[in-house]
Amino acid sequence: MSELQNQYTIYIVDDDDAVRDSLRALLEAVGWSVQSYESGMAFLNICDSTMRGCLLLDIRMPGLDGLQVQRILSQRGVTLPFIVISGHGDVSSAVRAMKAGAAEFLEKPFDSEIVLRAIRTALESDAEARGKQAVASAAAARLDALTRRERQVFDCLVEGAQNKMIARQLAISPRTVEVHRSRIMKKLGASSLSEVVHLALEAGAKFDDA
Repeated sequence: MSELQNQYTIYIVDDDDAVRDSLRALLEAVGWSVQSYESGMAFLNICDSTMRGCLLLDIRMPGLDGLQVQRILSQRGVTLPFIVISGHGDVSSAVRAMKAGAAEFLEKPFDSEIVLRAIRTALESDAEARGKQAVASAAAARLDALTRRERQVFDCLVEGAQNKMIARQLAISPRTVEVHRSRIMKKLGASSLSEVVHLALEAGAKFDDA
């Protein structure tokens, strides 16, 4: 069993019993943990923001359709990657699904290999995005430890300003800039300016082109 299969569950939401059963059989045969639901409301009744996996979501169902379910999930902060499936595939449905953030749009009947590949691609992309977000959050937390003045000096430093330039810009002495710079390096655990810039990039800082 792969690392992805150890970490994630595949959730199937489709009102067609035969589709749910065939997808479950396919996915369980290759080692996935699977949960299936006959309606969008049935899934919404059990989902929460701690769930990790991939959602196979029928776009046309009685009651809530697939995109309505996705909107509710987004409002709740549930960020499962989702693949829209439909037996009535058309261009407008595909466009709506992709604009809503679908990782893929698949038409019934399914090709087994295409389904498996779509799930793995969606989960790998989600894992990469979550990893980047975790790095950004950790970097932002470190920057939050800076005082207001230290953050001003930090912003100047990562833009490439020298101490004298920072002093003029902030109306403080070069010696005070040096003191703040030393404190910044200590608080951030950085030993060089390049490390400071790297941290700023991890936190999502945008720099103007030179």
